[in-house]
Amino acid sequence: MTLQRATFAGALCALGLLAAAPVLAQADDPAPALKRVEVFRDAVAAPGHEAVVMRVELAPGRQAGRHTHPGDEISYVTEGEGVLLVDGEPPRHLKAGDAFVIKAGRVHDARNDSAAPMHLLGVYVVEKGKPLATPVK
Repeated sequence: MTLQRATFAGALCALGLLAAAPVLAQADDPAPALKRVEVFRDAVAAPGHEAVVMRVELAPGRQAGRHTHPGDEISYVTEGEGVLLVDGEPPRHLKAGDAFVIKAGRVHDARNDSAAPMHLLGVYVVEKGKPLATPVK
């Protein structure tokens, strides 16, 4: 795998942002803000790392919750719209057809202010054996 492919795979990790739903869902809320379904997982060229591909859904009017990933996240918005919130950066409005990359360890969140779900395809290139997402207060 070339460095370019590894970088692309890491970008898909952005969906990791949405993949963190079970970890980030509020305990008092019966319906999670974020739903994720693992599509694929396999080793990559970087020793000790793997790529995880996730389908992600962020519920209308909800927020994923601030978190980090132990590797790069690359996501592509397939439906809907929302706001990407990365610490130290201005909020970024996202809509279907947009993509983004979040580098390993960056604190970030996503918010869906619309009345429809936001769907993403995310790829994470992360260290094997570590949680896909870690909540941040």
